Amino acid sequence: MALLHKAELRPTKLELVAAWLPGRPWFRGTPGADVVRVAAYRFDDPAGEVGMETLLVRAGDGPIHQVPLTYRGAPLDGGDEWLVGTTEHSVLGRRWVYDACGDPVYAAALASAVLAGTAQAEEYIEIDGRMEHRPRSMTVTSSGASGGEAPAVGAVRQVVPDDPTLVVTDTVDLVVVRRLDDGSHPEGATLTGTWDGQPTPLPLAYARPR
Repeated sequence: MALLHKAELRPTKLELVAAWLPGRPWFRGTPGADVVRVAAYRFDDPAGEVGMETLLVRAGDGPIHQVPLTYRGAPLDGGDEWLVGTTEHSVLGRRWVYDACGDPVYAAALASAVLAGTAQAEEYIEIDGRMEHRPRSMTVTSSGASGGEAPAVGAVRQVVPDDPTLVVTDTVDLVVVRRLDDGSHPEGATLTGTWDGQPTPLPLAYARPR
């Protein structure tokens, strides 16, 4: 379960992403165009410490880009290369926002989702002391067996920031599709997604145990 707060973020997540995205080698979009949110999904951190949200965004007439993010209450040790920026959360205080492909907590969650069919997080928002369920903006599905096992991920050893992005861990190789209209079909167990306007599942990520 992902517990969200009714809060203000300064800068907002989209503002952070809009400043960071054009510098990525895999970015394609209209120069200077606003970055808009198309949909999003979340994973749970079993330890309850790290927020994980994947945004689908578009800049102008460009393709939809997949941007996994992690939100932390303190800097990720050795994670400066993956820092998207910091934001002030009106409830939680300062949050460090990372490109999740360099975060081992996200790598473990993605491996579990793809290989073991671990479901995306259900989202609840706290309003006036009550928890209200927030409908999903998209649905993700894995080809992995639900309830199966995924190798434990302890560290991210290498990230190749291309499209798709390769995340090499100590136990599994993960592939994250960045531009969702390029027809990438690497081999391995697959995570797919659907959202409003996209009823046909598109590949989001792949995983191959090492």
